[in-house]
Amino acid sequence: MKLARRPGRYLATLLMVTAMTGIAAAAELNPAAVIYKLPDQIPWGPVNAAGAQSAVVVGDPSKPGFYMVYNKWTKGNHFSRPHFHPNDRYIVVLQGTWWVGSGPKFDPANTTPMPAGSFVTHFGKQVHWDGAKDEDAVLLIMGEGPATSTAAEEK
Repeated sequence: MKLARRPGRYLATLLMVTAMTGIAAAAELNPAAVIYKLPDQIPWGPVNAAGAQSAVVVGDPSKPGFYMVYNKWTKGNHFSRPHFHPNDRYIVVLQGTWWVGSGPKFDPANTTPMPAGSFVTHFGKQVHWDGAKDEDAVLLIMGEGPATSTAAEEK
């Protein structure tokens, strides 16, 4: 008789674990209330010459108005050169360590590490540069466009 009860217990346990881990079917969302893109649905652009890759998730950084962009600095000492933007930008480090420098002198050995979870503000018209060293760094950058970039390197 004990054996007959066990399959029921196993099934109940399996259903409970399944429900707790989210394996059950997802609820259908009303697209008038919520839209989303899963990570594999975000359209990343190609890696540029500086070793960065980006994906626009909200707005258009080339136009006036609010925008949000994912930016990935690929590992291998890839950095931007000293530059500035016309408007403030707000950055959250989502993954990896992002290395930040300021001023017109480019010196990757003299940067400050920003680990995942860090929040950084780049103030408009102030010179900075940044990138990744030994691991990829994924950022969420938010600001008001247009998000132009002006070179400001000390020669």
